[in-house]
This record gives sequence, C-alpha cells and structure tokens, in this order.
Amino acid sequence: MLIGVPREIKVGEARVGLTPAAVVEYVAHGHQVLVETGAGAGMRADDDAYVAAGAMIAETAAEVFAAADMIVKVKEPQPDEWVQLRPDQILFTYLHLAADPEQARGLMESGVTAIAYETVTDSHGGLPLLAPMSEVAGRLSIQAAATALQKPNGGRGVLLGGVPGVPPGKIAVIGGGVVGTQAAQMAVGLGAEVTVLDRSLPRLRWFDDMFGGRVRTRYSTREAIREEAFSADAVIGAVLIPGASAPKLISRDMLPGMKPGAVLVDVAIDQGGCFETSHPTTHEKPTFVVDGVVHYCVANMPGAVPLTSSEALNNATLPFGLALADYGLAALGRDPHLRNGLNVHAGHITYRAVAEALALPFDEPDQLLAA
Repeated sequence: MLIGVPREIKVGEARVGLTPAAVVEYVAHGHQVLVETGAGAGMRADDDAYVAAGAMIAETAAEVFAAADMIVKVKEPQPDEWVQLRPDQILFTYLHLAADPEQARGLMESGVTAIAYETVTDSHGGLPLLAPMSEVAGRLSIQAAATALQKPNGGRGVLLGGVPGVPPGKIAVIGGGVVGTQAAQMAVGLGAEVTVLDRSLPRLRWFDDMFGGRVRTRYSTREAIREEAFSADAVIGAVLIPGASAPKLISRDMLPGMKPGAVLVDVAIDQGGCFETSHPTTHEKPTFVVDGVVHYCVANMPGAVPLTSSEALNNATLPFGLALADYGLAALGRDPHLRNGLNVHAGHITYRAVAEALALPFDEPDQLLAA
C-alpha cells in the first residue's frame, strides 16, 4: 500500500501524521510512504530524515492525495483537502465530526473511508488513540490557565502556587477522565488548590486515593459546578462523550458570578466545547474575554508541543495504521476496536453518536462493509 503524509495546514498545527521512526516500520512491512516536503518541520524532522527512513518526498499535497491509498494525518481535513479525497481511499486521522457538519458532508461526498482516531477503542473501554493527546492537552491546560491568569493577559493576576503567606490559586476541573487526571496532576504539582468534579463515584474515590487527599472531589451536579466555578480562579473543561458533542456545563448567565479575570480553559472545544460561550481559537490568538472571564479555547492544544505530541501520537496509532496498511478494509473485520473508529464509509455516517449529533441517518458499518 502507498501511505500518504501531507503537511498539516490547520492554523497553528505543527504535528505530523507519521514520524520518521514510524515510516521505518511501514517500510519494513513492505509499504511505500510518500511525504509532502516540509511535513515534519514542526517536530524538527527534515526531508532528509524521511528519505533516510525510506520515504519518498512529494513537492505538493496534491501529489500525496492523488497517489496515496491511505492518508495518515493528525487533524481533520480542511476544505481544500477533503475535496481531494476519493472513494477507494482510506483516511486515518482525528475527525471530531459531531461538531463539524460541513466536514461531515465533505467526507460523505468524497466517498472516502474515514477512520477517526478519537473513536477507536480498546478492550478496557478506553480510547487509546485519543489518550496520548488528552494527556498532553490536560497538562497543557494548566500551563494555559497559569499564563492566562497573568494580569498582562487579562487575568486576575493570580500565581497558581501562591507564595508563603499568600494562598494558592483555585482550580476546578470538570471531568475526571484522562484530561482531568493530567490537569489535576499538573495543578497539584504547582501547588494550586484543586477540585475535581465527576459523575462517577468510583472515579472520585480513585482521585482521593491517588492524590492522598491533595485533591478535593465533588459529585458533579449543576449546583456543584456553579459553586466551584464561582469560587475558582480557573476552570478546566475536561468532559468527553466519545464521538458526540460536549455538554454545555457553564452557561453564559453564570459568568457574572465568576471572579473578574477568572479563566475558562475548554479542552473539549474540538467536540463543540463544554462552555456555552466558547468558540474555537488558535495558538496565535488563544484567548478572548466574555463578561470579564478569559476564555482559552484552542482547538489543537497539543500542536503547541509538536515534537512531544507527534511522537506520543505515533506510538499509539502505529499498530492500527499498520493493520490498515497490511489488510486494507479487511482490518476492520479483524479488529472490532479499529472498526469502532469508522465514522464515514461510501457516503454514509457509520458512527451513531456522530449521526445523532448531526441529525443525519446512521448506517450499520458491518452491513456497508459486507456489501
């Protein structure tokens, strides 16, 4: 199979679909890899590194899309990209279609088979291809909150860790999954006062045991979220419903009750955001202010650290990508967890949560693949 790796063109995105180390593995499996020139520049991997790994270099993205049997990317295809996809092609990348009806329509019209990293599962019910970027985003969320809280950036002027004689900042983390865990770990490390809200009592017990009482836990109700948001210096939105739109947990009418200069970091913005006033921002202009509250809503947070992020992502995606390269669409029949990543096939939406979020018909993937 010929694997294509175009350069990412989303604003502020410097990650790459395949690292040189991953290219070596594909070549060892007997596949060819075509990489657009400069695709690895964000992680300090030049064209020579890809050639040494066994890849061929294309001068344009159009060459990659035209030649490849499978496109491996990081972020969802942009309009200029999805029009280059075709029915006999596999697209393997993050999609986040529930919050992006235009992209969904574009992929359906292309006829491509689109497999989303964020809905591939594992035997434990986890999301193994989302987890590494959730880990990065969770850790970055605290760095982002700390920066946004600085007075020159519009924040309250609070140092999260405080100093002797001055209390630390207060962080509320809504959601106790991978993002929330990493955010709590970083916030505790800085010395902040941390509260985690979640609807799973076993998960809250885990936090209590894991952090030895250094993290407060609360069962997540509307009233609990309101109380914690009003007392916090920064709120981390870390709620995920696989494949579906994120729930709106902080409404606009709550903002006047928050501290002036408080910060909302919406890690769920790829899935539509979990704050009513959120809208996607970029690394170039990461924040905006509504009713005196600073919002950080960068839609590709891990793109700020492309070297770390690209390596972590490739570590997770490589086995699944190799299976697709080795067996084609038959890989979906061999591995039900990989099949759960199938979101679009032959013009049909094949992931129920996406179909429901977009009010589009849902088609069973097994029936389509068997046709």
